[in-house]
Amino acid sequence: MIPGRCRGKAHKPEHLGYAGRRVLVSRKWSNKTLTEHKHDRRTWVLEALGLPDEPVDPHRYVWRPVKPGDPGLDPIGVRLLRSVHERQRWRNQLLELEARASGQPDQDLSVTRPAA
Repeated sequence: MIPGRCRGKAHKPEHLGYAGRRVLVSRKWSNKTLTEHKHDRRTWVLEALGLPDEPVDPHRYVWRPVKPGDPGLDPIGVRLLRSVHERQRWRNQLLELEARASGQPDQDLSVTRPAA
């Protein structure tokens, strides 16, 4: 086998850009479905955060269309900034837990440097 000489249809130039799977699916080598992998990742995160693994209520969310003039709807910029802040908070908490698990002393784990 020579690199760049794969005879598979997925790697031929005339087929590039088409949607579909280009790699083996996980269940072919791990015998797990995507749902099982998702549950494994969820369990790992909950253990890392030290939270109990409580069953998820499938009806915990109610999806309703929101009208453009709804007073309870914040502007898109505010909603996006909240989402970014929440993701940064999760990432910082995970980095802090990983540092504690590896025995590193408490340190500033911020990705940005403090202002001089």
